[in-house]
Amino acid sequence: MSGATSRLKSLLGQLGGSQKPPTPPASPAPAQAPAAADTAVDNEYTHNHHLHQLTPTFFLERAASIEPDATAIYHVTANNRVLRRSYMEFADRARGLAYYLQKRGHRRVGVLATNTPAFLESIYGVAAAGGIIVPVNYRLKPADITYIFDFAEVDAIIVDQEYVALLDEFRAGHADVPLILGGEFDEAVLEGLKHDVATGARGWAGLYSQRCAGGDEDATIAIPFTSGTTSRPKGVVMTHRGAYLASLANIIESGLNYNGTGRCRYLWTLPIWSVTAVRGTHYCLRKIDYPLIWKLLKEEKITHFNAAPTVNTLLCASPEAEKLPEPVKVTVAASPPTAHLFEQMTDLNLQPVHVYGMTETYGPITKGYPMPAWDALPLPEKYAKMARQGHGFVTSLPIRVVKTDQPDENVLVDVAKDGKEIGEIVFFGNICAKGYYKDPEATRKLFLGGGCTRATSRSGIRMGARRSRIGLRISSSANISSVALESMLVQHPDVLEAGVVAVPDSHWGERPKAYITVKENRQIEGQDLIDWAKSQSAISKFMVPREVEVVRELPKTSTGKIQKNVLREWSKKGQHRT
Repeated sequence: MSGATSRLKSLLGQLGGSQKPPTPPASPAPAQAPAAADTAVDNEYTHNHHLHQLTPTFFLERAASIEPDATAIYHVTANNRVLRRSYMEFADRARGLAYYLQKRGHRRVGVLATNTPAFLESIYGVAAAGGIIVPVNYRLKPADITYIFDFAEVDAIIVDQEYVALLDEFRAGHADVPLILGGEFDEAVLEGLKHDVATGARGWAGLYSQRCAGGDEDATIAIPFTSGTTSRPKGVVMTHRGAYLASLANIIESGLNYNGTGRCRYLWTLPIWSVTAVRGTHYCLRKIDYPLIWKLLKEEKITHFNAAPTVNTLLCASPEAEKLPEPVKVTVAASPPTAHLFEQMTDLNLQPVHVYGMTETYGPITKGYPMPAWDALPLPEKYAKMARQGHGFVTSLPIRVVKTDQPDENVLVDVAKDGKEIGEIVFFGNICAKGYYKDPEATRKLFLGGGCTRATSRSGIRMGARRSRIGLRISSSANISSVALESMLVQHPDVLEAGVVAVPDSHWGERPKAYITVKENRQIEGQDLIDWAKSQSAISKFMVPREVEVVRELPKTSTGKIQKNVLREWSKKGQHRT
């Protein structure tokens, strides 16, 4: 979305570039021995007026004032040109978009785009305008996109040209909602910058980068929606304060404040606010492109990236894969990884940082912390420990795993910390969302017992005394871990990926079924893998799936997570993609 780049650069030069942070008001002269009646008022002033409201939008203003010429954005465009933007340019474009939205009166702004610079600039521009961001996954069906934008009552949509057709159904009933796309995005930025000049050139001081939405850090900053695999998607209400604290947690837990060869170089735009806070470079990717990822890893010396286990699996299997000269920290999330994957990644100098979370917790909220003592363990045991986790982030409280069969749903009873009993995950702390948008009943259920409860009771964390791992109950007679099954199946030299789900069984009630993909230029039949699995001592024979289907591709979300709900549908209908 850079069709007006030259005109924008010219205008930015006339405007004097990045704006300096506003000067705080002078402190009042201290009172002379306040009377007792005035003490409460004076104390309130003393304890509040030196504080600023917590909002991640301040990170961009701050970064641009510290290092205006530092590279903020790197992107390979659709026509294969490299786009680089400094923090001054990034901040000015976001500021221009913010003033445009203020001028036009847009308050709830939908965003339908991939990880492009325009998406990144929108995140900051909408929030700086005091608006609410409603991001939507472009992989959703048009009916779901229509539902989300209608339910969230968006009054404008920033959309990538490639996905305009997905809005046909929405536009049929909302002709008054304008679309901002392609070159129109740059025109909006220009219009906003001109509006700032015409109304006093206040720059960031006229926005919400320090004041939040009207000075309330608990105001809504975004409403992302859950996937809605079993019901309508739910809108998760995120606040300025929660996003700020989640950003700080990601900086610490992912080691983004890089001190090796300089600032961090983060592949893709997640976590968006955190990278800006440490003045790192956002390497935006329009789509998952493994040759391009390896090219960037090698030539741009990427220091960090975030990817689901399936993406990391395919990255390690890519023909371009080779051990990197410097370590790259990889945040592994979205679904449980295997010890085998962590071994493959480490051999390539991709150092995994295992986290877990959900939309309702601003993304990651727990982590696995590798211990120095593990270096003395046999490698399979070391990697198995690395693939387990469950310790709360620095801005949250410890998680709990509770029993699901209690008569009083408001009473939380912890499962035994023996690594065997499965329960439901409950989160506590500062990075739990405010609730569900326009759904008080779902919000009530989310916070039963005083914590933020994981949306589905089929998944859980199996806690050990000092470790945890994510598992799935798929048998009515015994706890069978889908993670353990998948971890075992992918150790076969011909297997690339594995997804295990529960299917009905006349005797056991439920039993496991596996879907697998095969490595390039390899071949294996389902029965061959079953026979091989029965000979493995790492897993009990009763846990071995009786059915293994070889498919060309496993269904995945936009973040690379295997869609188990789709696999279950395949098993019901006897259908799969071959």
